[in-house]
Amino acid sequence: MSSASHHPSANQTAAGGAKQQLASKLASCSAYSLAEAPPPFLASASMAAALFSFRAAALAALLVAVMAACGARGQLQPSNASADSQERSLLSYSGGWIPAKATWYGAPTGAGPDDNGGACGFKHTNQYPFSSMTSCGNEPIFKDGKGCGSCYQIRCVKSNHPACSGVPQTVVITDGLNDKLRHAGIIDMQFRRVPCNFPGLTINFVVQHGSNPMYLAVLVEFEDKDGDVVQVDIMQHNSGYWEPMHESWGSIWRIDPNRPLKGPYSLRITNESGKQLVAKNIIPDNYIPNTNYRSYVQY
Repeated sequence: MSSASHHPSANQTAAGGAKQQLASKLASCSAYSLAEAPPPFLASASMAAALFSFRAAALAALLVAVMAACGARGQLQPSNASADSQERSLLSYSGGWIPAKATWYGAPTGAGPDDNGGACGFKHTNQYPFSSMTSCGNEPIFKDGKGCGSCYQIRCVKSNHPACSGVPQTVVITDGLNDKLRHAGIIDMQFRRVPCNFPGLTINFVVQHGSNPMYLAVLVEFEDKDGDVVQVDIMQHNSGYWEPMHESWGSIWRIDPNRPLKGPYSLRITNESGKQLVAKNIIPDNYIPNTNYRSYVQY
């Protein structure tokens, strides 16, 4: 065997370096919790961070968290186009497992504070389909709110602690090892992006408090596949054209055109892959704020 065969290629070296750089960024401010209920499970977030849906078979109440201050988003150094491209590749479905650090915080069965849905706007995260507890996430996966709803699989690494199986499907709290992990300090973990799947659910729209004839804000949730939304457009009654809505924060989109709006309203959502779905006349003209309007569409 030649000596060259013992060394990684330039592409392998670059990929490894990108993965370490991303892990370093993620270590600036992320925390994830796994739910006690069956999948899907979700890690919700404080207002300083993000809300993400994580899924793996029968994972349970073990917090896996990338450690550091949750306000560290502003401390991240700007990256060039090449580095951004590498990050997107690593956070794609084929990006593989990304290393990170984890620890436990908060109450073992806590569902998180009542903070208006965290930085993504998702509320009632302790209920189906999320059945989750609380965590925080940082910029590489928060994406200024565009990452809200993305799904990740998580596993802790057995080489760091004997209570870790290293296999996502078998990290199940049935034998009391959850207490050992909660007292284990910082442990190694890995995560990777996976397609979202909300069995039996279609995309849901929640009209936000404060909406009125001159202003409409809507939360979008439960999107299969990519799980996130990068654009929402609205068509008013008999207008015949789409108007762009603007991201208010997280997964909440608004339109405030300084003129009266007329329903019923159709909504068109675009996910990260560029696929669009239309929920026709989904929100009535006489909508009620804080009300769910369940569509018939799903990715």
